[in-house]
Amino acid sequence: MHLTDPHARVFVAGHRGLVGSAVVRALRAGGYENLLLRTRAELDLRDGAAVRAFFERERPEFVVLAAAVVGGILANSTRPADFIGQNLAIQSNVIDAAHEAGVGRLVFLGSSCIYPKRAPQPIREDALLTGPLEPTNAAYAVAKIAGLTLCEAYHRQHGDDMVSLMPTNLYGPGDNFDLEGSHVLPALIRKFDDAKRAGERAVTLWGSGTPLREFLHADDLADAVLFVLQQPEARLRAAAPDGLLNVGVGEDLTIRALAELVRDVVGADAEIVLDPSKPDGTPRKLLDVGRMHGLGWRARTPLREGIAGVYRWYLDAYAEAAAA
Repeated sequence: MHLTDPHARVFVAGHRGLVGSAVVRALRAGGYENLLLRTRAELDLRDGAAVRAFFERERPEFVVLAAAVVGGILANSTRPADFIGQNLAIQSNVIDAAHEAGVGRLVFLGSSCIYPKRAPQPIREDALLTGPLEPTNAAYAVAKIAGLTLCEAYHRQHGDDMVSLMPTNLYGPGDNFDLEGSHVLPALIRKFDDAKRAGERAVTLWGSGTPLREFLHADDLADAVLFVLQQPEARLRAAAPDGLLNVGVGEDLTIRALAELVRDVVGADAEIVLDPSKPDGTPRKLLDVGRMHGLGWRARTPLREGIAGVYRWYLDAYAEAAAA
C-alpha cells in the first residue's frame, strides 16, 4: 500500500535523530500531518511488549524505521555489543509489531556498511553477503543485515509490503558533533571550528586520508523516503525484487579532500596532519544508485552547500549552548 492519503497515520520511529527528524520535516512539507511520534521516554523500542501495545493502540498505517544506535569508527570499535544488541532489539520489535498490526508499508533504513569491505565499486544491491565486512563496524552492519533480512522474510512468507533503503554516509542539521561518537563529517566541522576559535595551527585526521567516501544530506534521504512511500508496490518491486534500494549521490571524494572542503567552509587556518596509526576503515564505499535513478529519484543537495548549511546550524547550536 502506498502513501496517498494526507491523513494517513504514519509512525516515524526515531523522530528525534538525524534521519528521523529529516523524515518528519519532509512528511510535514508534503502535507502529511497525522504523524505518530514518540520519544524514548514515551516508548522504549527495545521493550517488545511496549512496542506491541503501541501498535495495537495507535494502528499506524505506515512505518518509517529510522531508530538506531549509531556512531562513528571509534564508537563502533569500542561498543560492538551495544551496536548489535540494541539495534537487533529495536528492529525486531518494530518489524514484528508492524506485521502483527497489518501495517500498509514499512520502510526500513539500513546503512551502506552492510556491504562487503572489498565490494566492487560502485556497490550494487546484489553485492550483499558476497564477502567479509569491514571489521570496525561489523556488529552494526550485521544488525542492519538482520533487519533487512527480516523485512524481506515477512514479504516472502506473508506478503508484507516492506522495503529497505540503504543510504550512504549521512550528514545534516542535528547531527552528533561529539568527537567520541560522531561520524567523520560532523567531527571535521567540530575540529576545524574548535581550531579556528582557539587559533590552533593544525588539525589531526585519523588514518591516511586516502579512503573514498560519498556523503548524502539527511534531507535528501528524507525526500527519498517520502518518494518511496508514495510509489505503488508493484513499481518498487519491479525495480528492487529483493526489496533493497541504495540511496546516495553517485559521487565520492577522499577523506583528505573532504577535510580540505570543510576547512574552507569553516574558514579555519589550520594544517591537516595525518595520523596513519589510526584505522582507515573501508577503502571505498560508493553506492550504485541506478535503481533509485530508474524510479525517478535523485539527490539534490551539492556537498559544499550542504556542509555550509550544517555549519550554520552548528554555529547556532553552539551559541545556544554557550548562552545556556
